[in-house]
Amino acid sequence: MPAKTAPAKTPSAKNPKVGFVSLGCPKALVDSERILTQLKVEGYDIVGSYDQADVVVVNTCGFIESAVNESLDAIGEAIAENGKVIVTGCLGKRPEEIRAAHPGVLSISGPQDYVSVMSAVHAALPPKHDPFTDLLPTPRKRGRKNDGMIEGVGLKLTPKHYAYLKISEGCNHRCSFCIIPSMRGDLVSRPVDEVLREAEKLAMGGVKELLVISQDTSAYGVDMKYAAKTWRDREYQTRMTDLARGLGELGLWTRLHYVYPYPHVDDVIPLMAEGRILPYLDVPLQHASPRILKLMKRPAAAEKQLERILRWREICPELTIRSTFIVGFPGETDDDFEQLLDFIDAAELDRVGAFPYSPVTGAKANDLPDALPEAVKQERLARFMELQAQISAEKLERKVGTVQQVLVDAIDGELAIGRSKGDAPEIDGTVQIQDGAARKLKPGQFVEVEIMGADEHDLFGRVASKA
Repeated sequence: MPAKTAPAKTPSAKNPKVGFVSLGCPKALVDSERILTQLKVEGYDIVGSYDQADVVVVNTCGFIESAVNESLDAIGEAIAENGKVIVTGCLGKRPEEIRAAHPGVLSISGPQDYVSVMSAVHAALPPKHDPFTDLLPTPRKRGRKNDGMIEGVGLKLTPKHYAYLKISEGCNHRCSFCIIPSMRGDLVSRPVDEVLREAEKLAMGGVKELLVISQDTSAYGVDMKYAAKTWRDREYQTRMTDLARGLGELGLWTRLHYVYPYPHVDDVIPLMAEGRILPYLDVPLQHASPRILKLMKRPAAAEKQLERILRWREICPELTIRSTFIVGFPGETDDDFEQLLDFIDAAELDRVGAFPYSPVTGAKANDLPDALPEAVKQERLARFMELQAQISAEKLERKVGTVQQVLVDAIDGELAIGRSKGDAPEIDGTVQIQDGAARKLKPGQFVEVEIMGADEHDLFGRVASKA
């Protein structure tokens, strides 16, 4: 089975067994967690191989063509190895494409359609009947030891010490390269008290780091007119800044993702400077040329981006900024691309990902004139990443000789692999602790690390002598 499956437990000989494949972004991962939690509550065993499963659920991604192909391949593998496959997720919004490739799937549903998924599972694999419990209300019960369940929250697919906290679904923007609104709809925010209660339960379950995710974290609460709610006898508005203040009360690492660079983001930077939330900001800038940003139909003014970044760093010098960019967008001229390189050079962003433009079925950008040859897109991508690699290496080199707080993720031989405040899991660099095993470090443990070296992506060090 693909690597991204639910954590398996020893299956019962009597319980119906479900295999699960989760693909795509952290928001899709949260959807998977909710489906898996309901499956466990209803008595299904989650297994880690196709031959053990009575039916397989595949949660798909459909954002870009490579993700579509990965999803179709995963469905095909599940059909070949098991035969009974239920499909859900973003690609489920294009059922004709799935049926054309795999006509034998049992059911197709879109993202967040948990009822349809459970109905399809029930039809293919009825839950085990228990005459003593079937008439009782469905409990939120604590799972078995080490099965990934957290009481009051459910099953988590991430390691025990960090969790994704989804605060909203959907997006009100209509960026020309993106089809997410057609898959997940317009913005629907969760009430701030509900989010804070979930975060509190995660903290009680042993989570040390919260990764706040959405399609547009800056827009959180707009659809609710920033409705005020009460948590811990205090009133909070359903907006990003108040949410950050509340999360800061939990004493966890709190990391903000998908933050559009609107002016009110300035209000959250002081909370980072005060240490209430991590000095880390994931800002999807996408480009620096005003003309290209207009073609992309991106919100926020390009000419303000650099000014805003410099102001943020004045308020919080330790701020780590991550962003993503698209190169080779239709109509991107040499001058547009040079503007992007100039911006990258001036902004000195800490963590950067870049992608060559790829047509996405249903995206408005596909209709734009002056599409660039693939060779040009790849050449620009190489130049972009070469420049960013130099910037990243220089910035990480400045940390050599410092002591960094590190959260340990894993033990690999003699090394402990962890992350600093400036590193989000899976997308950023790591801190490799050379004496991690010798110092008996464990995943989920915080440790002070003296940084001894660096490369373009990672830091290397040893446990600080005072630790």
